[in-house]
Amino acid sequence: MKGTLKLIRRFLMMVICIAPILLLLNLILLAVLTWKDRSHNGGWTAAREIGEALTPVEGGGYLLSGEGREILEQYNAWGILVEDGTGNVVWHSDNLPEEIPMHYSAAEISWYTRGYIEDYPTTVGARGEDLVILGHPKTSYWKLLWNAFDYDLIAGMPRILLTFLAVNGLLVFVIYMAVAGRVMRSVKPVIQGMETLPEEDVHVWEKGFLAEVAAAVNRVNEKLRAQERALRKRENARAGWISGVSHDIRTPLSMVMGYAAELEADDRLPAEARKKAGVIRLQSIKMKNLVGDLNLVSKLEYQMQPVRLEDLNLTAVLRQAVVDFINLDPEGKYPIDFQCPEDAAVFIQGDKILLQRAIYNVLSNSQMHNPEGCRIEVRMEVETGAVHMLLTDDGVGVTHERLQEIRNAPHYMMSSGSGTQLRHGLGLLLVHQIVQAHGGSVRIDHGPSGGFLVEVTLQVPGGLSRVSF
Repeated sequence: MKGTLKLIRRFLMMVICIAPILLLLNLILLAVLTWKDRSHNGGWTAAREIGEALTPVEGGGYLLSGEGREILEQYNAWGILVEDGTGNVVWHSDNLPEEIPMHYSAAEISWYTRGYIEDYPTTVGARGEDLVILGHPKTSYWKLLWNAFDYDLIAGMPRILLTFLAVNGLLVFVIYMAVAGRVMRSVKPVIQGMETLPEEDVHVWEKGFLAEVAAAVNRVNEKLRAQERALRKRENARAGWISGVSHDIRTPLSMVMGYAAELEADDRLPAEARKKAGVIRLQSIKMKNLVGDLNLVSKLEYQMQPVRLEDLNLTAVLRQAVVDFINLDPEGKYPIDFQCPEDAAVFIQGDKILLQRAIYNVLSNSQMHNPEGCRIEVRMEVETGAVHMLLTDDGVGVTHERLQEIRNAPHYMMSSGSGTQLRHGLGLLLVHQIVQAHGGSVRIDHGPSGGFLVEVTLQVPGGLSRVSF
């Protein structure tokens, strides 16, 4: 949120900084657009040039040259020549309006030379002692009649400009603070709501600068909460169904296992029948473990299975899981090569039962996928701060494509090809969940002998403790 608010502040500051630059550019553009094509003071120069273009004629009067007539046409002006002393008009252009006087007093000349004659803006020039007056179209010029300024005002202009800039800067700052404060008060709740939206139930007041965005956030929140409730209801139903099935199947499965064990131990039955009873018993044990795994996976997924942490000797846990697996392999089809540093006792905080279950599941995975038997290697490697448990077999293994499916599968309910094809699935999912609950990681890969490899890595805070067995 701080980054977003900082971005908004920078945007507002950028707008404020750009404003003076835009003002300066507009002043320059105004000067360019209003710059007169005519140089040398325009109509004032034209009046002087008209005076120069007048020549006296015999018998009285004046004659305007061709250049003078062109100047009048260029400015669309009329002209008169007022004689010094008498104030009479001794020459005028042919386009002189009728309302223009033909005689001027000294007071009138003083007024007209700086203002207007009958609303015609005037410019003046001298011809000797006489005065040339040009009258321009009424909409051609706007004249400042009182064009005197106080000297102190001119002398203090730098101070006035600095005061002007300071006041404007203060106003810009006040406006920025007011606008920024209002924007922040409107934006901050929306940003906070958007940040907490995925995890928490939020409601943003739908007012201010981002009222529409706040309303959209509230609508998204309602949809998310509705989806969460529906998902929670569906997952609770699934977890309840799994728990119920696990409970209901336990009793008939125990009966099957008990009767199968009795038949397997009955010497009165043929050897073939006792062997089949043994197969039924072993498969029932696998089924029991599978149902247990399913229930445990569900509990771990929804955090209903507490992880009971205690100080554990991980070496002993690994050894016990291997022994339990060997005890369930009376035929010796799955010999295990157990390699562990003789002087290493790795102590961690963990759940003994869950960790043994994870290791046993990896071993059972090799057994399940290699019904003809295979050799299994269990090796522990220790380093500062971590311990690695590598479990590999030299069985059938998996193809590269199948390995990628196992790595990328979100859960055990994955396609397994034909209906008779065994799958790496629920057991490995449970391994992942147990190891993750202990802050570790699981790596699945091809074994060095072409079989299957599972590497479990657990962190050991504070380094490793070594004792002699």
